[in-house]
Amino acid sequence: MVEVSKRLLDVVASLVGILFVSPILLPVMFMLWRQDGHSPLYVAQRVGKGNRTFLMVKLRSMVSGADAMGWDSTKADDPRITPFGQIIRRYKLDELPQLWNVLKGDMSLVGPRPNVRRETMLYSPFERRLLEVRPGITDFSSIVFSDLGDILKGHLDPNLAYRHLVRPGKSQLGVFYVEHRSLWVDLRLIWLTGLAFVSRPRALEGVQRILRRLGASQELVDLAGQRKLLVPDNAGPKASDRSSPLY
Repeated sequence: MVEVSKRLLDVVASLVGILFVSPILLPVMFMLWRQDGHSPLYVAQRVGKGNRTFLMVKLRSMVSGADAMGWDSTKADDPRITPFGQIIRRYKLDELPQLWNVLKGDMSLVGPRPNVRRETMLYSPFERRLLEVRPGITDFSSIVFSDLGDILKGHLDPNLAYRHLVRPGKSQLGVFYVEHRSLWVDLRLIWLTGLAFVSRPRALEGVQRILRRLGASQELVDLAGQRKLLVPDNAGPKASDRSSPLY
């Protein structure tokens, strides 16, 4: 019953969302094309439910061919991000085309964020639970780690930093969602995702309230308030660390 209600919400909301955001998307896509003459869309392989690969669609916020120039994880100071790309990333406009993925059934409005195959191959048995459901546009971790670029900023290897500083907590929040998903949780997370644009502290407090209500550990509740990470900062050297042999 949960899956049926989720799918119904996904179809209705994605259809309405596509109609609503089209007047925004079309001029943004034109400006992205105008800056360098390349496609305004970024289509990339991601791993979804059942460990199956699908093509996720985003607005392109980086230079054309960025995949071949650097890392899977993106830091705030990534030189591949274009000036206009910085703007659309700041307001999460690059995520809007994923409504098409939701309508097709590759993704859901709410669910663990999809990852690249290189990362899912490193998943522990615990993390493989993330592949039991459709990936989503938003979930607990999307709100908690909405400042992902800033967390990775300055690290010479953002992929390594992501695996140490973000993935452990993101995976725990994702698996918690998988275990406690419901229409009520989805509606609350959609509301809190919108609230985060107005007041991120209030959105984080809302996430903590949901986690407490569902019986989450205090450690996970603390993580949702970003008061502590689940792992120490051993994510490798930063660019400011001139003593590093990688500098």
